[in-house]
Parts: sequence; C-alpha cells; structure tokens
Amino acid sequence: MLPIVDKPLIQYGVEEAMGSGVQTIIIVTGRGKSSIEDHFDVSFELEQLLESKNKTEMLAMVRSISDMIDVAYVRQKEALGLGHAVLRSKELIANEPFAVVLSDDIIASQTPCLRQLLDVYEYYGASVLALMEVPREEISAYGVVEAEPVLNGGGSENRLFRIRNMVEKPKAEDAPSNLAIIGRYVLTHEIFSCIEGVQPGSGGEIQLTDGLKLMLRNRPIYGLKFEGKRYDAGDKLGFLKATVEFALNRPDLGRPFREYLKNLCVQ
Repeated sequence: MLPIVDKPLIQYGVEEAMGSGVQTIIIVTGRGKSSIEDHFDVSFELEQLLESKNKTEMLAMVRSISDMIDVAYVRQKEALGLGHAVLRSKELIANEPFAVVLSDDIIASQTPCLRQLLDVYEYYGASVLALMEVPREEISAYGVVEAEPVLNGGGSENRLFRIRNMVEKPKAEDAPSNLAIIGRYVLTHEIFSCIEGVQPGSGGEIQLTDGLKLMLRNRPIYGLKFEGKRYDAGDKLGFLKATVEFALNRPDLGRPFREYLKNLCVQ
C-alpha cells in the first residue's frame, strides 16, 4: 500500500493487468492487510462527503478505483513462500491459465509487460516468465534461467528464450546466465500440481521456482526479455527512484517538480 506519487504499489499492478486485458483479479492477502481490500471497495461515506462538497474530480477518482475491476481475495495465513501464495488461488482459478503479478516490481513500458507475456502465451500456448538482464554482481538476489534463444519467435526476435533450467539465487560464479526472473508470469494450470509436488525449503517456504523446475520436465516454459524499465519498489533506493521518475513523467507534476529539483540545495 506504499504510494508511488499518489497511487499504492498494488494499484499499479492492477492497472497493468487491466491494460493487458485481464478481467478478474485475485489478491492473496494476509493478517493485517485489510487496507488492500478497503482500497478497492466502495467507500459510501467518502463518496457522500465529496458529493456534498461538490468535489467532482476527487469523487470521480474515488469511484474509478472501486469500479476498476472485479477483485476476489484469498488469505495466506502464513508467509510460506511465493509458491504457496500462488497455490492458495487454485480453487478460484481451476483449469484456466492465469497471470502472476508481484506488485513491488513496477514496470514502466509502452506496452504493458504482462501484455507482452500474454502475446507469447497466445502464440505458443505455454507458460511464459518475464526476464531481465542483471549485472553479475547482483545476480545472487534473483532466480536465474538457463535458456536458449528462440529465433523468429512470435514477433519477439532476440528477446524470446526457451528455458532449460532455473536456479534460485545462485552465486555469481555459478549462475547459468545473467537473465533473471522478474515478478511477472503467465502460467498454465499444471503449475498447481507441480507446486504440490515440491518439498518445502528453508523456513518451510514453498518456492514457485521449484514448481516451475518440476513443470519443465513435462511442459515447455518460455522467457521473454520484456521491453520497459523495471523498478524494484521493495528496495528503498528503487522505491525512491520510481517515485522521482514517475513524478517527473506526470503531465501535472513534471515541470514544477523538475524546477524544484534544479533549484534544490542540500547541505
């Protein structure tokens, strides 16, 4: 719920999904996260107050959030890993393909990152992961893929890969490539049985990467180097960079904020 300029992180993820053609959102929540549900719900009292004060622009903004998209919620009672969180949505998703968006990865792009992945899925009918080249000195913070390029792959030449293996947070010298998995996935329903088939790791966590590795034995998985800029808003510096750059790109804020930064004197 931390805001980038004036919208919480999770709203950027929801808006990206909407812009990609997704019609239903499932949000995996936990204890103490009711503010997420409240954010996307109707706020009758606030709407009445704004209407009575004739604040039409703010009223329209509040209503646009509650009308944004159909949202369902499932609870993850314990933080037992990304694989476990995905598995919690199994009953709602059933046998449909679905996307996973980690909203602390903010991706600014002309075509939404998720839409780029969906285009590959629609061409191949297989799971697709978002990939990004990462400096070797930072590679140990990511899941990393071993992959081979796919030539003439569905209009994504030089950016599409067939994944052969993946390693979770390897040492730089052990990493099979510099292609890291970023928080966007399009997955087929077979991933659920694969997640159920893996053993919990450190701290009892069930990792999505382990489920994907099991899935690779019987199903192809592709990776796409997406076009766009990614901000790690789960990192303090990444959060600040996203806030500044998103503000500078805003039509209503960009010019005065840029002038402020030019004249800023820090002692």
